[in-house]
Amino acid sequence: MANKILEVKGLKQYFGTKKAPIKAIDGISFDVYEGETLGLVGESGCGKSTTGRSIIRLYDITEGQIFFKGKNVTEYKSRKDLLQFNREMQMIFQDPYASLNPRMTAGEVIAEAYDIHGLYKNKKERQDKIGSLLESVGLNREHANRYAHEFSGGQRQRIGIARALSLDPSFIIADEPISALDVSIQAQVVNLLKELQKERKLTYLFIAHDLSMVKYISDRIAVMYRGKIVELGEADEIYNNPIHPYTKSLLSAVPQPNPVYERKRVRIPYKHEEVKEDGKVIEAKPGHFVYGTDEQVGRWVSS
Repeated sequence: MANKILEVKGLKQYFGTKKAPIKAIDGISFDVYEGETLGLVGESGCGKSTTGRSIIRLYDITEGQIFFKGKNVTEYKSRKDLLQFNREMQMIFQDPYASLNPRMTAGEVIAEAYDIHGLYKNKKERQDKIGSLLESVGLNREHANRYAHEFSGGQRQRIGIARALSLDPSFIIADEPISALDVSIQAQVVNLLKELQKERKLTYLFIAHDLSMVKYISDRIAVMYRGKIVELGEADEIYNNPIHPYTKSLLSAVPQPNPVYERKRVRIPYKHEEVKEDGKVIEAKPGHFVYGTDEQVGRWVSS
């Protein structure tokens, strides 16, 4: 088995006041292995994006530990440690319209990381690096001199991907990178991410709510609901043999490009079921984990 590159243990991220906290993430634990893609899915507001932002240290976490390549990054305080961490882990943001500075050219957007980290001070070397990055994401070197408003949505997201690759990271958090794009462009961007992963030996945490796309790109899938990971396992296993009622409900809502199937498709409504204090993560099948009590998981498995 591949080495663990990321370990998340008991991660909590609360907002608001101590008396009435909003539990965006409520004690989740999972691992990501080198070279794989872990898909993180769930409805809007379940805590997916907050998980990604907490892992990359955009938020100071409330509780828990995050180990990256064996080091506890939650203990990093110095600028030097954080800069080194950010060279290894980068993020692709959801909205390509909002995540690019409209006053900067594409080349300046990518080069900003070099200014922060003191890299490629030679002008020609820097231009060559920016040009090769743009070409690697399907754009031209000439695009370096254009501003964000001169690009389409898909092209802007490609610039966002190039920016994420600028420091040669080993781990990328893709926070719903295709949700703001047209369907035809979504497939192109996902295929690009798969190619880049193979070429650069990247590991992804792929956050999305489009279950069909997540299955296509992910090796394993974690299903999130109300700040908890309620089910985790191999992608095919989660799709073919879901156990948690919430996962079954999500999968029943996925449309299929088959009119005969669509006419007969029955959606499964989800009725929220509280998990008591003795709730825990249970390995229902080898490599297939479900959150609940022993009684609940036993009932869900047999249903």
